[in-house]
Amino acid sequence: MIYSKLAGKRVLITAGAQGIGEAISRRFIAAGCHVAIHYFSSSKRAEEIAAETKDSPQKVIAVGGDLTATATATQLVATVVEQLGGLDILVNNAGSMVARRRLEEIDDLFWTEVFDLNLRSMLSITRAAAPHLAQSAQGSSIVNLASLAGRKGGHPGSLAYATAKGAVLTWTRALSNELAPQGTRVNAIAPGLILGTSFHHTHTSKESADKTIEGIPLGIAGSPDDVARAVLYFASEYDGFITGATLDINGGVYCA
Repeated sequence: MIYSKLAGKRVLITAGAQGIGEAISRRFIAAGCHVAIHYFSSSKRAEEIAAETKDSPQKVIAVGGDLTATATATQLVATVVEQLGGLDILVNNAGSMVARRRLEEIDDLFWTEVFDLNLRSMLSITRAAAPHLAQSAQGSSIVNLASLAGRKGGHPGSLAYATAKGAVLTWTRALSNELAPQGTRVNAIAPGLILGTSFHHTHTSKESADKTIEGIPLGIAGSPDDVARAVLYFASEYDGFITGATLDINGGVYCA
């Protein structure tokens, strides 16, 4: 198995029950990890994925909660650590555009909502998880989900979301410096157009997607599994000297 050293690792994936998150969860399960699938509104799907592994040697659980609430995030991590016996890998996948709004349409409440979903949630869960990641015997890993919008600014109406995802890139670099002494690597993934997700079903029209694909050098959109494979790479033994990095998955639209 390519990711043989991931077997037995204990993983928490936020928003791990749909789209990119589900693909990530399934990849870690296939690699033999013990997995906690966090959900906010997709409880049925999270529980279905967990139930599929009931006869497997590894433990897969579904855990729900609003990660923008500090107390909830702290309790969620405590539950995961108790049930999995510790924590080796954290995947910060939770986030949302909420809606497309241009500058003149953005009010303070909307701006706060977007930043809470994309950054406050990441702060709350990471702050609670870090002490447990520090106890991982062979080093630990955090993988943050950013976006091509954080690199290029996104399409019109993406101002708040693109700014938040740009902050995720800076968060990744800064956090990698802070957590390096405890043996925790921190990296980010910045996906471009990934079809087959509720995000693009909600915020991207077919016409917009087709036009975007025309500008992708490879001439195709990505899939959730394209992102999931990259997350496993960053979390695996093969990136032992990589931290503070961002991997762009966009078919050649943006090359850092």
